[in-house]
Amino acid sequence: MLFNSYGFIFIFLPITFALYFYLNHKRLTEMSKGLLVFSSLFFYSWWNITYLPIILSSMLFNYLLGNAMANSASRFSKKSVLIFGIVINIALLGYFKYADFLIENFNLALGSDVKLLHLALPLAISFFTFQQISYLVDSYRKETKEYDFLNYALFVTFFPQLIAGPIVHHKEMMPQFAKARNKIINYNHIAMGLFIFSMGLFKKVIIADTFAVWATQGFDVATTLNLFEAWATSLSYTFQLYFDFSGYTDMAIGAALLFNIKLPINFNSPYKATSIQDFWRRWHITLSRFLRDYIYIPLGGNRKGSVRTYTNLMATFIIGGIWHGAGWTFIFWGFLHGFALAIHRAWSNLGFKLWDWLAWIITFNFLNITWVFFRAKEWGDAIRVLNSMFSLDNVVLPKVLENKLSFLKDFSVDFGYFGVHIGAKLDSILWLISAFIIVLLFKSSAEHLKNFRLNYTTAIFTGMMLLAGIISLNKVSEFLYFNF
Repeated sequence: MLFNSYGFIFIFLPITFALYFYLNHKRLTEMSKGLLVFSSLFFYSWWNITYLPIILSSMLFNYLLGNAMANSASRFSKKSVLIFGIVINIALLGYFKYADFLIENFNLALGSDVKLLHLALPLAISFFTFQQISYLVDSYRKETKEYDFLNYALFVTFFPQLIAGPIVHHKEMMPQFAKARNKIINYNHIAMGLFIFSMGLFKKVIIADTFAVWATQGFDVATTLNLFEAWATSLSYTFQLYFDFSGYTDMAIGAALLFNIKLPINFNSPYKATSIQDFWRRWHITLSRFLRDYIYIPLGGNRKGSVRTYTNLMATFIIGGIWHGAGWTFIFWGFLHGFALAIHRAWSNLGFKLWDWLAWIITFNFLNITWVFFRAKEWGDAIRVLNSMFSLDNVVLPKVLENKLSFLKDFSVDFGYFGVHIGAKLDSILWLISAFIIVLLFKSSAEHLKNFRLNYTTAIFTGMMLLAGIISLNKVSEFLYFNF
């Protein structure tokens, strides 16, 4: 089930909300939690019910291991239980997500013909696997424990964050469900939730889905691109991903607020970043937290010398790239970000500093270029787009400029319909300019939520965004992070 669907907005969400608070009003606390778990599993299995046994088995397995580590009478050491749990979780993720990728490369390397498994990727497996690994590690560190399977199931499956994050900790979620005041309808939270949910819906269906058309044409359909089309293609995906993920994050936070649950901030104007380190403090914040706390620091972090620090950075972000997808383009994307972080660290250690405007230009263009590898289905698609972005052999300007700039023909510049291969017209330039203005000059959703006041202005603004979003729900459009 999609957040941006009539079924979710008009049926699933209001019914779940009403029943949850009705049961709490009747002091049927366990039933209300059971309802949320059942509703979340229904939400999860809406696409394909065959995914359901996988997440249920995963939850039961990790719950039992967490209890085993909390049980001092266990026959096995806590460390051995933790290692076993991490290995099984990674094996499950690896089997479904990376088996065919490994077989393809095995066949390529050895010239063999091992048949692919063609496994369907269970929805959200990357997210609920990482979330439960963090639970196991936290249990090992005695930072959390859970003896109630219903509570644990709610922690894993709570539908606003189940499909695409944020990756949450048990200790930051379950105390909220336990608070008595959170079991009562909070009208201020409803207003805040609707406000941020509407903002996210608008970002997704109005902005992100508009850029999706040009990005898809450029990456998946067009065989040749001129200079403008290549940059329009890369920037369209850069902004599609931004508004798609930002929109999902807003809608998840908004939906959770209706139930008096505050999800952690996961997105904070990342394209305002003036360094790659700053970017990762703003983009998918909970994933960055996971990579830092459960991979980078256990590898040694920055405690074992410069060479080891740079190696740990590279390893952490290559793992981050692999987590996003089974393909060499994702691995290379992770390598580029790890390398950029190493360069930034070395640069900072030498005491160098750029002007903020120049630092932003370098950072944004690095992101825009590396997103090409992130988006491309094949290596050749990425190279095709990048070659066109930096080639002056195929420059096409609008026909209306031909009379004034005809001298440019001597330099192999053509005049005509300059966006024909991606279906873009002059309005695409306005969309790109508007996107730059929004991401650079507007406040983040977190800032809007922090300063939220219910008044006529916010009520009208919420109504207009919600109405515009609902009117535009005329096509199925999944969030991009559902694929990871």
